Amino acid sequence: QLATLDSGPIITAGPSAFSRARQANRSAPILALLVDKSFISGFADRSPGQITGVLYDVPLIRQALTGKAILPQATKIALLATADSVELYEPLIDKLPTYGMSARLFLVDADDKLIPTLVRALGYGAFLLAAPDRAIYTPRPIKHILLTAYRRNQIVIGPTQAYVKAGSLASSYAPFPEMIEMADDFLTTYFETGEFPAPSYPEDFRVEVNAQVARSLIIPLPSREDIAQRVDRQLTANGEVADE
Repeated sequence: QLATLDSGPIITAGPSAFSRARQANRSAPILALLVDKSFISGFADRSPGQITGVLYDVPLIRQALTGKAILPQATKIALLATADSVELYEPLIDKLPTYGMSARLFLVDADDKLIPTLVRALGYGAFLLAAPDRAIYTPRPIKHILLTAYRRNQIVIGPTQAYVKAGSLASSYAPFPEMIEMADDFLTTYFETGEFPAPSYPEDFRVEVNAQVARSLIIPLPSREDIAQRVDRQLTANGEVADE
């Protein structure tokens, strides 16, 4: 039925649903939910006003500041990447000095090099910042990443709320009601103007923490609300909120 639609926007949930809708009807306006910026940006750039999304991932600078709110002494952080995902981290690396931090990229050349590279990364800086990098942070390797970090008394921040339950210390996330509210605003704009706004992040982010990991590693843990407020203050002070 998607191919026969000639009016009204299509709302999709997740990248697979978006891809199916886009393939079935390339002229239909689509509002994508539960998609990352790296996934939807290219489509939106090629079809401005027709393709948009409420972004599901968290800006990496916000994740980095989440770690710093927990570990105020943090000045260096480690990043894992592949040759194909290096550019995902470049905007973050450029922004970190503004907040008194720097990062080092550790390149994973092959699947069997993940854990040795991870061990080197864990020895650098205050924490490992995990990103929505599908080349590395997928369900099978994340178990080994989190277990290796835990055994070495090192912490992982991010990449999502779900990974906190698996063993990451903390992660910022956008509450689902906020995403739905933004989707409602996008639809209102579309019906009023005939065009969607550009893909955007929700304005409100919260923080999930793993208190058990914090206790095991003897890390004093501020409240989730306090962490989120500290991050918001840092971003506002540097004019980042509107540009995330």
